[in-house]
Amino acid sequence: MCVTAVESRPGGTVHAVEAMEGSAGTAHAGRTVEEPGASATPGRRSAGARVLAFVALTKPRIIELLLITTVPVMFLAEQGVPDLWLVLITCVGGYLSAGGANALNMYIDRDIDALMDRTSQRPLVTGMVSPPEALVFGLTLAVGSTLWFGLLVNWLSAWLSLGALLFYVVVYTMILKRRTSQNIVWGGIAGCMPVLIGWSAVTNSMSWAPVVLFLVMFFWTPPHYWPLSMKVKEDYARVGVPMLPVVASNKVVAKQIVLYSWVMVAVSLLLTPLGYTGWFYTTVALATGGWWLWEAHSLQNRAKSGATGAKLKEMRLFHWSITYVSLLFVAVAVDPFLR
Repeated sequence: MCVTAVESRPGGTVHAVEAMEGSAGTAHAGRTVEEPGASATPGRRSAGARVLAFVALTKPRIIELLLITTVPVMFLAEQGVPDLWLVLITCVGGYLSAGGANALNMYIDRDIDALMDRTSQRPLVTGMVSPPEALVFGLTLAVGSTLWFGLLVNWLSAWLSLGALLFYVVVYTMILKRRTSQNIVWGGIAGCMPVLIGWSAVTNSMSWAPVVLFLVMFFWTPPHYWPLSMKVKEDYARVGVPMLPVVASNKVVAKQIVLYSWVMVAVSLLLTPLGYTGWFYTTVALATGGWWLWEAHSLQNRAKSGATGAKLKEMRLFHWSITYVSLLFVAVAVDPFLR
């Protein structure tokens, strides 16, 4: 299971110039950038710090969001409380898979991470973990998580998990991210997979319910991530990564956010007419979706008026997007008990 969104990095981008390689002693953007790992010294690599560095490679905060979309779907699939042991081993497997994908993502992106302010303290940049160590760590988690799912859950979930990992690492990180502004749009597919995995873990099959929730997450990812990209677009521009806010005006980005938001809310309401949810989920989906649309249109209005910097308030929608998906999936889990 992986996101893009996430940072969902889960976790979109446009025709990019090749990212600049960091080199020791290279001056860039008014500061000196060292080769990733050049600043670390053996004395600073304590065992505890090393363990925390490897944990950081898995991007735990992003994985929290993935699990938020996995567990509620298991309740929906069971139409009640699923086997709690199954929930636990599915979450562990999901963490291992997403962690492996994130570690490999950091291994591939270590050159640009060294040049971006918000990623300058990642383990490969500071030298707490070496590139070979990160590569072996990521590949080990990838193989281990696939076997974990296959042997302890079922092989359908294992293949879905492996597919998400490969999509995030190969399609998003290696192909889309540095080449197209649509990287988040299509790369976000990896972050949609946890809903399919949660359902398959319980039923060992697929149905329209997880497909609908997959589409909700698909249309959620761009308007979730683009506001953050608006905030840090100078970082992306510096390394030649063509996130949509880098190659388009705030007005264009805000318009795209509104369009994706309307589709997302509309799709979220399909579960009830399809017979999978009842009044409680519908009420929550309408209330949270309505508030989302209010925030999205407010952002668009500020962008149209020419607001920039702190006045644009783009992070309001970013923070609300996390609350929105959390509340929506809590409703997915609670609804079966109120029908």
